[in-house]
Amino acid sequence: MPKKKIKSPRKSQIETIVEAMAEKKAKQPVILDFTRLKGAFCDAFVICHGTSRTQVEAIAGHIVDEVKKKTGIQPWHKEGFENAEWILIDYGDIVTHIFQEERRKFFNLEQLWADSEISRIALPE
Repeated sequence: MPKKKIKSPRKSQIETIVEAMAEKKAKQPVILDFTRLKGAFCDAFVICHGTSRTQVEAIAGHIVDEVKKKTGIQPWHKEGFENAEWILIDYGDIVTHIFQEERRKFFNLEQLWADSEISRIALPE
């Protein structure tokens, strides 16, 4: 009888974040995995962007709601909801960044943290 693979809480939380992004039609989600980097301050960034302030707010709100509903985890810190150009949701080991497209290009976190393991997520259009 094959053993069931048990999902880690971290993996389950990241999957919930990515699913919530997909449900709100987020653009170009990526996961930056820092677990192999010595001295990293968190395990992962989950990054995406939206096409408007309204969409960025909707993505961020949906992530907070879905993570709470499916995992029981509340964010340690949230910021950026005031202008919704870059919303950060900090869950401690996992930090989520939701940008407006121009802000994402400007800050280019994927390049800044290029030494991490980067997973690009393909979402249906």
